[in-house]
Amino acid sequence: MQFRMGIHMGDVMADEDEVFGDDVNIAVRLESVAAPGGVAVSGKACHEAGKRLSVALIDAGPHRFKNIEEPIHVWTWQPAGSDASGPAPKAATETSANLPAQYRTAIVGVLPFANLSESADEYFSDGLTEDLIHALSLQSFYRVLSRNSTFSFKGKSVSTRLIAREIDASYLIQGSVRRAANKIRVTAELIAPETGEQLWTGRFDRDMGDLFAMQDELTTSLSAAIAAEIYRAEASAPPRSSSNDITAWDRFLKGLSYYYLQTKTDVETSIGLFKEAIALDPTLSIARAYLATIQVQGIQLGWVKGTREVWDSTMCLAESSVRLDPRSSFAFQILAYVHAAEGHYEAAMDAAKRAVGLNPYDMGARGVLGVCHLVSGEHRHAIELFTMAAQSGSNDPRYQWAAVNAFGHYLLGQYDASLSWAREQLYVNPNHLQALAIRAAALAQLGRTAEAVNAAEVLLSNYPGLTVERHLRNFRWKVPADIAHYRDGLVKAGLPFRKLTLVESSRRLAADS
Repeated sequence: MQFRMGIHMGDVMADEDEVFGDDVNIAVRLESVAAPGGVAVSGKACHEAGKRLSVALIDAGPHRFKNIEEPIHVWTWQPAGSDASGPAPKAATETSANLPAQYRTAIVGVLPFANLSESADEYFSDGLTEDLIHALSLQSFYRVLSRNSTFSFKGKSVSTRLIAREIDASYLIQGSVRRAANKIRVTAELIAPETGEQLWTGRFDRDMGDLFAMQDELTTSLSAAIAAEIYRAEASAPPRSSSNDITAWDRFLKGLSYYYLQTKTDVETSIGLFKEAIALDPTLSIARAYLATIQVQGIQLGWVKGTREVWDSTMCLAESSVRLDPRSSFAFQILAYVHAAEGHYEAAMDAAKRAVGLNPYDMGARGVLGVCHLVSGEHRHAIELFTMAAQSGSNDPRYQWAAVNAFGHYLLGQYDASLSWAREQLYVNPNHLQALAIRAAALAQLGRTAEAVNAAEVLLSNYPGLTVERHLRNFRWKVPADIAHYRDGLVKAGLPFRKLTLVESSRRLAADS
């Protein structure tokens, strides 16, 4: 067995049997640079001890390490006769200086779920862990460590901080499985190991039934909840690179942090940051996908005017995102959504099915497939997909499941359900243009005239220049009867059909002639 060592000099903090601090992290990163059987020493330690050493150290130059703000000057030593052309040091593949921008992402480790039932149920907890690793690995926003990296800690009592250092994980997922009669309870938590903060915890109770179907359902629910929380955590995380070396990924994450605030001003700020990220790295697919998403949402919320130029720009962003990352389910989702909004029904359906195929566990892909069915007039199928998506993860601002559910139920004549979903969307965003509009239309169709008129007044107070004609320009549903049905509700609610143009009377014209 060959060992390697990293040596650094600095302050450490002790907590029972552990030591931690920035200087400990530097030593851990240095260890990854050393050759098998060798040693890597920081410039600081070399300066202090170099005069007393009887061996010569080789200057390996400055290295930039993950989670270490400043570059570290490294000196190395390896025993005589060792293979100097051995495998490339780990740091060379994980430092932000050497990786393409789209891969400088968080690293997620899924620890084996603990089996709290009889030993005969061990297969289920291990199988659930493996399925969750697979499901999370289909996301392109972060990297997921393989089974071999995390199952070595099974049954061992090791702190999450030490595990994270050992496998270089930004986030850890751990949980347990317990069975009682024909019921299964799974608990899970997402941890930021460096701080010990619990970012998310969830509990899922299921009936046994078909074992594989139940395991798939649990995996889908877990991956949907955890993936959304990792997005949210990364959006609020500090930059991983030095402040004087801003990368495209840093700009993207900063834009993401503003996007999650979901106000008009913050969304405008995020648009600027996403554009900066794309300018810094034109190959950053996810920044293009998010910018396209924001532009579509901006039109729906009434924050962005839906001009031909904006729609063309959005389509270009969506198409380039898919070209740059053809394995991204999210990129195909936004492409499908833009095609659906433009009335390209077959292209939309093809892209949505591709998104589902790339990641069957991503409920966002299922929901966007529902949008394609909605615009094609297949409302019942659309509602099934919307409801499934909303149950699995409704706190992701990329998706507006309540609003589209409101439209689906309205078009089926289920106005009470439509009204309920519209109100749910308005709880999240009280100024949501489409939710305000569908609420007014549903109230009018229910014969609640006074409430409908009041709802229309609220809509117009938020969007003074809105007319039925102008609003419907952004709806390209396949079935003309669906458009007519929606138009009827808006007109009944008292929304003006078109902007009136005032002209002088004939008497005034005659007097002036």
